[in-house]
Amino acid sequence: MRPSQPKIYALHENPEWFGPFARAFEAEGMEVEEWLLTDGVLDLDSVPPEGVFWSRISASAHTRDHGLSKDYARAVLAWLEAHGRRTVNGRRVLELEMSKVEQHVALKAAGIDTPRTVAAVGRSQILDAARGFSAPFIIKHNQGGKGLGVRKIDSHDELAEYVNGPDFEQSQDGITLVQEYIRAAEPFITRAEIVGGEFIYAVKADTARGGFQLCPADACAIDPITRELIMPAGATIAPVAGQQLFSLRDDFDHTIIEKYLEFGRRAGLEVFGIEFIEAEDGRVLTYDVNTNTNYNAVVEAAAPRSAPQALARYFGGLTA
Repeated sequence: MRPSQPKIYALHENPEWFGPFARAFEAEGMEVEEWLLTDGVLDLDSVPPEGVFWSRISASAHTRDHGLSKDYARAVLAWLEAHGRRTVNGRRVLELEMSKVEQHVALKAAGIDTPRTVAAVGRSQILDAARGFSAPFIIKHNQGGKGLGVRKIDSHDELAEYVNGPDFEQSQDGITLVQEYIRAAEPFITRAEIVGGEFIYAVKADTARGGFQLCPADACAIDPITRELIMPAGATIAPVAGQQLFSLRDDFDHTIIEKYLEFGRRAGLEVFGIEFIEAEDGRVLTYDVNTNTNYNAVVEAAAPRSAPQALARYFGGLTA
């Protein structure tokens, strides 16, 4: 690192996800200091170091016993931005990561089609929120990540039994989304990866085997306690060793990408993955924005360019 080159700080809470990025920065000869925001002390009268600060805090942090990370990150990013520090996916973007309501509102404001969705605030409101939907439909957590709380509901009686039963899983923020069930033309969704205002590549994710939990990081396929393969919610085919849920969508060219690039510019998103379904009725429906996006090793091996390398070089431009 040149003496005058600003340092890069990576704010995150999950070391298992950071390896590919650390290697990409190292390959570019760039120094990165990791700030692990699981718990800690923040002196509000102190002055942050000079540098560029990249937030990778995930809405699913609480599933790794890092429930404090989200609010800790809010405090750290507010402190950094108050001192005029350059943040990548900063304070405003963190809120987009934490709320699918915010994602849907922002997507619709940008002219991007989304599935019909109603937010129920509080457990008691979920049945009322679902009255306007014909079965089957989907419920999911507003504060998601890794497909948290996503369930396909085949009848209103089934929903009532679940919501009123002992197995009900409350969203971390108390908001449950009721959403139309989209019948895909083919059993996959597509995830577009964007870095620094540039489309890098598109990934096809197998929903028959991956269900609703389509995290592309290799660590997501394994139960952290049992180390066994996970059978994702919504999957119709059991996982087997060596199976690949993700593949490169070769030569993907669709007008939706330009809308995503404009959406990123409007929302201040610099690094993100965005997921959509091509429905059997011809609609292209966008349903998820990932601001702590991970990259799949199999896709990386097949892709004409590396997303972590593109990201490292983007940061190189910010610190030049």
